[in-house]
Amino acid sequence: MTDFNTIDDLEVSGKTVLVRADLNVPMQDGKVSDTTRIDRLAPTLKELSSKGAKVVVLSHFGRPKNGPDAKNSLRNVLDALSAAVGQKVAFAEDCVGDKAKEAIAKVHDGAIVLLENTRFHAEEEKNDPAFARQMADLGDIYVNDAFSAAHRAHASTEGVARLLPNAAGRLMEAELKALTLALEKPERPVAAVVGGAKISTKLELLGNMVRKVDLLVLGGGMANTFLFAQGTDVGASLCEKDMADQARAIMATAKEANCEILLPKDFVVAKEFKAGAANRVVAFDAIGPDEMALDIGPATVEFLGVKLQGAKTVVWNGPLGAFEIQPFDAGTNAVAGLVAARTEAGGLLSVAGGGDTVAAMAHAGVEDKFTYVSAAGGAFLEWLEGKELPGVAALKK
Repeated sequence: MTDFNTIDDLEVSGKTVLVRADLNVPMQDGKVSDTTRIDRLAPTLKELSSKGAKVVVLSHFGRPKNGPDAKNSLRNVLDALSAAVGQKVAFAEDCVGDKAKEAIAKVHDGAIVLLENTRFHAEEEKNDPAFARQMADLGDIYVNDAFSAAHRAHASTEGVARLLPNAAGRLMEAELKALTLALEKPERPVAAVVGGAKISTKLELLGNMVRKVDLLVLGGGMANTFLFAQGTDVGASLCEKDMADQARAIMATAKEANCEILLPKDFVVAKEFKAGAANRVVAFDAIGPDEMALDIGPATVEFLGVKLQGAKTVVWNGPLGAFEIQPFDAGTNAVAGLVAARTEAGGLLSVAGGGDTVAAMAHAGVEDKFTYVSAAGGAFLEWLEGKELPGVAALKK
């Protein structure tokens, strides 16, 4: 990954380092309810601190509408951040100007300061050059460790990066390495597993994937749309019938590009969408008029196991069924388990990410068994769509 500087390329002792983090974490009753993003950020902050830098953390939080408000203050994550880095983190009431400068001036080298929500200023999302300059004035070096916000060209993700010597933080570095190995320079054959409810939200992703991968496994509601487009009756299943033409176009592109599309051979169907609903396994073309396909069936799991056996790289986005409710989680769990086992045995590079995918992998108990599971939703999807991410582009040497 030679086209980015990393922390290894920086001399940070005695310097003030601005770190763009993603502290937009879920809250419940005023407390952080999931510390994953904070835990993944902590190594970068601790390393910079141990090397003698003043570490100044920039982040957005929530969607504030008209300037500052208590609910969207980053003060809410201060305790969780302090716990994760093992030192008391100082706080500044603003992310630019005198309040920020004073808070940074007060602390010693090695200390960590969290600045207030960047989105309390409308200029942040407009990527206003003067605002970016005010931010850049606070430090000597810029480190971006927020891949999950890298698809947005905001002042703190893109503007500042162009004004200071910059580098990718450890989390950003890991993410970029995993993604480059998975799609830019992969070991072939490459398989993509794409699930989820709708193809309408993943048209660009599917269009890019069929040109880049050798096998495309489709599951979830979107598989029904492809089957419908081929003339199969999918009963009462979730299906975007108005997207049939687009599905056929993707199949035609895949054929040209020598990408094999794999659709389910059988389904677990039920007449109602609820946990423990009465269900049966039927062939893909034998769904009753009042039945819904809620998961891939055992014949599909076996078929995919054989097909994925030869893959060297797997990229995964979206569940293969209604994994949130039992027993319709079995298909996703089984196929994820197969990919995890091959990864652990050393025969496969596996990268998963985007939205529901992290929850599905955690539910299947394989979150730590894939090569890399990305917690970045929108940025991961845009990367799968083949788009250049502004926050990443700004870090290129």
